[in-house]
Amino acid sequence: MPLVTTKEMFEKAYNGGYAIGAFNVNNMEIVQGITEAAKDLNAPLILQVSKGARAYANHTYLIKLVEAAVIETGLPIALHLDHGDSFEICKSCIDGGFTSVMIDASSKPFEENIALTRKVVEYAHDHGVVVEAELGTLAGVEDEVNVSAENSSYTRPEDVQEFVQRTGCDSLAIAIGTSHGAYKFKPGTKPQLRFDILEDVSRRLPGFPIVLHGSSSVPQEFVKIINENGGNMPGAIGVPEDQLRKAASMAVCKINIDSDLRLAMTASIRKYFNDHPDHFDPRQYLKPARAAIKDMVAHKIVDVLGCDGKA
Repeated sequence: MPLVTTKEMFEKAYNGGYAIGAFNVNNMEIVQGITEAAKDLNAPLILQVSKGARAYANHTYLIKLVEAAVIETGLPIALHLDHGDSFEICKSCIDGGFTSVMIDASSKPFEENIALTRKVVEYAHDHGVVVEAELGTLAGVEDEVNVSAENSSYTRPEDVQEFVQRTGCDSLAIAIGTSHGAYKFKPGTKPQLRFDILEDVSRRLPGFPIVLHGSSSVPQEFVKIINENGGNMPGAIGVPEDQLRKAASMAVCKINIDSDLRLAMTASIRKYFNDHPDHFDPRQYLKPARAAIKDMVAHKIVDVLGCDGKA
């Protein structure tokens, strides 16, 4: 089975009341952990690559790793560019074998966002690739995305219909209270997604797939392990998983997960070296790290996304 686009995935997810996990990948062990979990649970999958991941691991290596995952699992897998910030990087990924790209012009004025998104859409559609766009700006830090809280903004529902019609994008990332990175909310607060905005957007765009970025839940058991083994992560709080599951039952068809994977992997490696300070074989510490990612992804697929058995 070749790599697929997200079009059929999203149609099924929207009608079925679940979401597809979009997991960021940076190396072989992360790809393996994610795809092994999805295979065991027969779940469709989006593997996504950021600009930073391409710079770190090289486009060609990442493509071949994902192609190997398709061969090994037989699952429908889409390869997606996360937070493309220019026409040039989107074009490079389209030409290089990606089946989906995101053009993130959300920081630009409305008309500039439309113009750049439309340019990417026209090129992508000519090459059989789908496009995710973004309206509204999420706070937080992740790779090269860095937006302060004061510069973040919720999506304006009254803008979405015009934006989608004029750009021709295939899915839309909106800002309803999620945030990039592990440091999302202050301790003692109860994060609350703006379901009123999501409901308004879905009413204006019936049947149209919505995307949530910044949706890691920051499991406190991993934060504790990291802090007990030489780390320093005070006040790391994420998005409640019950709220993500509710969003997945509505119009949200794609939920991005990155920080939770990093936390699972880092906690495993820190604990391993604390327990085995004299070991130096990468296979010894990356094997449990891969298993930690697999367990994390399996949990997300079943308990948050609801896409197990939907491949």
